[in-house]
Amino acid sequence: MTDTCRRRSVSFTSPQRFRMKFEDLLEELDGFGRFQKMILFLSFIGRFTLPCHFLLNNYIGAIPPHHCALSSVDGNLTHEQRMTISIPKQEDGTFTSCHMFSEPQFHLLGDELSVTNASVVECQNGWTFDNSSFISTLATEWDLVCENRGMNKAMATIFFIGVMLGAAIYGSLSDRYGRKTMLLVSYVLSLCFAMASVFSSSIIMFAVLRFFTGLNITGIVIVTSVLNVEWVSIESRKLVGVIDSFSWTFGYMVLPVMGWVPESARWLIANGKVEKAQYYLQKCAVMNKRTTGISILKPEVLSSIVSEGGNRTYSYLDLMRTPNMRRLALLTGVTWYGVASTYYGMSFNIKGFGLNLYLNQFLYAAVEIPAKLLVYLLLDRIGRRPTEVSGLLLSSCALIINIFIPKDQWIVRSVIGVLGKGFTAIAFSTLVLYSSELYPTVIRQNGMGFISFMGRLGVALAPLILLLDDMWTHLSQVILCIIALIAGVVASQLPETKDRCLPETIEDIEGTRCGAMDQEEQAWEILTPISENEVTEALRGMGATVVGLDKVEVKDLLQWHQPTLAGYLNLILALEELPKILTTA
Repeated sequence: MTDTCRRRSVSFTSPQRFRMKFEDLLEELDGFGRFQKMILFLSFIGRFTLPCHFLLNNYIGAIPPHHCALSSVDGNLTHEQRMTISIPKQEDGTFTSCHMFSEPQFHLLGDELSVTNASVVECQNGWTFDNSSFISTLATEWDLVCENRGMNKAMATIFFIGVMLGAAIYGSLSDRYGRKTMLLVSYVLSLCFAMASVFSSSIIMFAVLRFFTGLNITGIVIVTSVLNVEWVSIESRKLVGVIDSFSWTFGYMVLPVMGWVPESARWLIANGKVEKAQYYLQKCAVMNKRTTGISILKPEVLSSIVSEGGNRTYSYLDLMRTPNMRRLALLTGVTWYGVASTYYGMSFNIKGFGLNLYLNQFLYAAVEIPAKLLVYLLLDRIGRRPTEVSGLLLSSCALIINIFIPKDQWIVRSVIGVLGKGFTAIAFSTLVLYSSELYPTVIRQNGMGFISFMGRLGVALAPLILLLDDMWTHLSQVILCIIALIAGVVASQLPETKDRCLPETIEDIEGTRCGAMDQEEQAWEILTPISENEVTEALRGMGATVVGLDKVEVKDLLQWHQPTLAGYLNLILALEELPKILTTA
C-alpha cells in the first residue's frame, strides 16, 4: 500500500496511467451527507440485536443456587429441618448442591454437629433451584448442573463456532453477490433461527438452533461495518466507525426494515457493475444536494477507478497468493483472535469481582461509552495503530494487576476489572474500522470474513479458558493477559491508515502501481507554487476544449475542480502539457 494518498482528481484521457479514486467522487458528492447518514442510521438500528445474542449466555447459562430435590418425609418438619436430615453439609456449613443422604438422618435434628457415617449418593429426584435471581435458565430447564454444568458454557462455544463459520461464509458471499443482498439474507435467517430456538424441546435442539443463529447473525456484523466505511469520505471514517460501535453499547432487540440500504458503489465498480454504481452515486448526489457533481459520473470515469475486478471472482485464496496480502491477512487474523478472546473473556467473567451480577454487567457496558468517545479523539490524534496497540497492552496490564490484588479488596479489583474492560472496548472499536481500511475493495469482504472467523474462534474458546479457573483461580487471567500482550505486539506491525485512501485492488497492497503514483507525487510537489492564474492562462492557451470530455468548456472544468490544485494538475496531465508547465515553474 502506498505511504500517502492525497485526494486529487485524475486524468480522464489516460485511465491506464492516472486513475480516479473513489474518494474523488465522494468529495464531489459530499462524503458524509444525508445519504451516508441514512445508511449509518439503518446500520445502527440493525446492530441493536447483536449484544443481546452475543452476551445472552451470561443469563441463560447462569446456574442458580440449587440442591437435591427432597423426598417426602413423614412428620411436620420445616423446610430447614428437612434439608438437615436429607442434604449433607460442606466444610463452610452450606448444603451441598449435588449429593444427598441415601436415608434421612433424623438424629441430626438434635445435634447438627454430630458426625454421621451415612452413605451419600447423587441426587435421585432432580434438583430444586433458587428462583430469586433467575426464573428460568438452561440449568433449570434441562438440569444442567453438577456433572452436566459444563454444558452451560458449551452453549456459548457452540454459538460462537456458528459465528466463526458464518464470518467465513458471509465474507466470501458478500464479495461475490454484494453487501446488501447478503445483509438481507443475514437478517431474515438469523431472525428465523432465533425465534425457533425459543420453542426448543431439548438441549440438543436448542444447541443446533443457536449454532445456526450465530452462523447467520455474523453477516450483520461484518457487512454493515464494511458498507459504512465504503460509502464515506476519509475524514468521516473515524466518526462512522465510532458511531457504529455505539450501536453495540446501546443494543436493544430491534429488527428494522433494511430494504432501502444501497449496495456499496465501491464493490459495484470493482466488480464491473458500473451502471448500477452510477445509479447509486447519482442518488447520493441528489440526496446530498451536490447535483453539480452528477456530470462527472460517467461510466468511463468510474471504470478508471480500479484496474482489477470486472468479472473476476475473488476468494479467500487471494488472501494468501501474494506476499503483502498474505502478511496482512496473518497479522490481522492474529490480532482479531487476541482482541476478541480478551474482550469476551472479560465480558463473560462477570462474577469474578464480588459485585452483584447485574451491577457488574451494567458497569462493563457503561465503561464502553467513555472508551469509545476516547477512541474518537485518539484515532486522528495518534492514529489507528497506536490506539489499537495501547488498548491491548493496557488491558493486558489490568489483567495481570488483578492477579496480585487480594480478593477481600473487591472494590479495587472491580475498578481494575472495569478499566480493563474499557481498554478492550477501545481495542475492539478501533480494530473494526482499522481492518476495513487495510483490505482492498475487491477482496475487503473476504478479508473481513477471514479475520472475523479468527475473532470468533477466540470468542468460542473464551468460555473454555474460563473453565481453567477450576485448576488455579488465576489461570484464565494469566492466559488472557498473554493473549492480549501477543496481539498488541502483532498489531504494532500493521501499517497506519490514518488520512489515507482505501485501497481498491490487490495491486495497491502489493505496490505494483507505485510507479505511476510516484510520478504524480513528484509532479504535485513541483506544481505546488504555481498560482491559479498561471494555470488558467496555460489552459486557455491550449484551446477551448479538452479531448475525451465531449468538448466541455475549460471554464466548466475549472468550476468543477476549484479550488483544488489537484484539479488543475489533472487537466494539465490530460492535455499532456506537463513538461511545458514544469518548465515555466
